[in-house]
Amino acid sequence: MDPIRSQKSPPRFGLRQVRLALVGLALVGGGGEVSPQNMNAPIEGEGFPLDTRFIITAMEGLTMESVLLDPERQKQAKRYARIKRRLMLVDLLLSAGYGIAWLGLGGSAGLKQALLGLSLWGTPVATNPWLMVALFAGVFGGILFIIELPLSYYSDFVLPHQYGQSNETLRGWIGDQVKGILIGAVIGGLLLEIIYLVLRTFPDIWWLWAAGLMLVFNVILANLAPVLLLPLFNKFVPLGEEHRDLAERLVRLSERAGTKVKGVFKFDLSRRTKSANAAVTGVGNTRRIILADTLIQEFSPDEIETVLAHELGHHVNHDIPLLIAFETISTVVGLWLASVGLGWGAAAFGFEGPADIAALPVLILVMGLYGLITMPLTNGFSRWRETLADRYALASTHNGAAFAAAMTRLANQNLSEVDPEPWVEFLLYSHPSLSKRIAMAQSSKHGGQKLAS
Repeated sequence: MDPIRSQKSPPRFGLRQVRLALVGLALVGGGGEVSPQNMNAPIEGEGFPLDTRFIITAMEGLTMESVLLDPERQKQAKRYARIKRRLMLVDLLLSAGYGIAWLGLGGSAGLKQALLGLSLWGTPVATNPWLMVALFAGVFGGILFIIELPLSYYSDFVLPHQYGQSNETLRGWIGDQVKGILIGAVIGGLLLEIIYLVLRTFPDIWWLWAAGLMLVFNVILANLAPVLLLPLFNKFVPLGEEHRDLAERLVRLSERAGTKVKGVFKFDLSRRTKSANAAVTGVGNTRRIILADTLIQEFSPDEIETVLAHELGHHVNHDIPLLIAFETISTVVGLWLASVGLGWGAAAFGFEGPADIAALPVLILVMGLYGLITMPLTNGFSRWRETLADRYALASTHNGAAFAAAMTRLANQNLSEVDPEPWVEFLLYSHPSLSKRIAMAQSSKHGGQKLAS
């Protein structure tokens, strides 16, 4: 639950460019992202007229600093957000059209037939369902990856550079693609093999078994990501003596919240983007606070504390088990609908049955459609919990002015739109709009101060 991120893409796991993972991880209907892009997701908000300047006055030590919402940056942010939404729509249509084409043009049946005649390492693919699933998914996902590579290049590399938000080199971007493909292929392939194992073993209630196994899978992944996956994309180091006071301050904040953390770490987000970010990652003995170097460089200790207090609010409010329960219920319903869809698809396209790997496009299309339909509900639930986390941050830090200043500074630095249309917030935002979060800080009895024009 990233305190900074507030716009949610259609449910999927990880990088768009990790299309080899799509065939397996799309079934989760959401989940954590293992990607450098996840570290620079911008905040969003609404409500400020573009022709008005607002000043948030915040105490920073013994000095007063005015944080202005830059109207010129907001004009750019509106254009930037509009382009990204259009690219998201293109991505959705392209992915859906791809899956439909595989079914309508006989690609699924043709690929399966071709694979049945192959042998690998002396093992006929026809006699090994594990090999069949891996090869079919690799071809299906690999072709989609190639088709969408130009879109990925433009949206993840060209566009951020055009708007001055990216520091990443082309070599670095290509390196991230390769890492993403390899990680996605391993994780996505493993999950997909599990799905088809239970499909073959428990054909009538496979969806129930799959939901339970995916719950365990996600918990394990959340525990391992901070120590095994995220370091593949960024370098994490403990805060040094220069920021010792800040680290101790954040650890004390976590202790007051009853949340043990392994430490406070800085990561090198600046080599990819100018955006700022921070989070509490991991569970149990891998839980840690991570701060982007861009956040440390540009934000005051008071502002950083309010951002992390929001994240700790999720632990105090027991949002982690609540979110797990909510997503588990959603996943059970989605997989049950997928089982219905697979039964229909097998009959309509002449597949052998729901466990036939040739019906994979049906499975992905059903889960994708389910994710889109339920996205407003999922985001509404998330916004509710995020609002409660904001309230905890204000109550625990008694510094509404710093919270409002942090949100405004993030909007400027991350080029985040603060006044999207209401339908955009309703459909796409997993956090409350920025104006609502600042308004809450203004009206808070815990140190909130009014904006001056």
